[in-house]
Amino acid sequence: MKSAICFAAVVASASAFAPEANSARVSTAVNAEARREVFGKIAAVGAAFLPIAANAAVGESPRFSVFGLIGDGTSYSEGAAYGSDQARDVYSPYSVYSAEGADSLYKEGNAEFAARKVATLAETKLRLAKIPAYVDRKEWFNVKDELTRYMYETRGAVRGLSKTVDQKEMADVFFRALEDTNGAATLHKGEACKAANAKAVAALEVFTKSL
Repeated sequence: MKSAICFAAVVASASAFAPEANSARVSTAVNAEARREVFGKIAAVGAAFLPIAANAAVGESPRFSVFGLIGDGTSYSEGAAYGSDQARDVYSPYSVYSAEGADSLYKEGNAEFAARKVATLAETKLRLAKIPAYVDRKEWFNVKDELTRYMYETRGAVRGLSKTVDQKEMADVFFRALEDTNGAATLHKGEACKAANAKAVAALEVFTKSL
């Protein structure tokens, strides 16, 4: 009797675990199927937003263009209109800007642009005047900063204002003095740095008076 009761208990225990295992497997399969369905829908939505290749169509020959003159200039592989979409002739087939003319915004010798360059030289003098104090305090980074962060504009202004051979030679003297100042600051040579800076200031003054 006891053996029968024990056997029945074992069978009942085994049967109790069996449905849970099957249920877990079924649940996992259902979840996996649901995930695949969700991912499939996401991929379908994403594909709807992808750009459609305008140059690809069933039964259509490939489009091509040779400098916009031969073939189809609107093809994606071309990527340029070569002035065909401009009201006026462009500077070059590869430019979106019109050729230089009477109504161009920039005109060589414009007094306004020249005045801006002269103002740049005036600001340069103020910046160079700060360098001796920087050298005395051994602030070499400030010396180099003054010679780089604004002097790019200075070089453009000097080059733009140099019209004669003499002015271009004066500009070269000024530029060499700036380079000597920067080199001395890099080597932490205080006296040489101040001497080169003084030469730069003098050269800039000579150049300004020649304008």
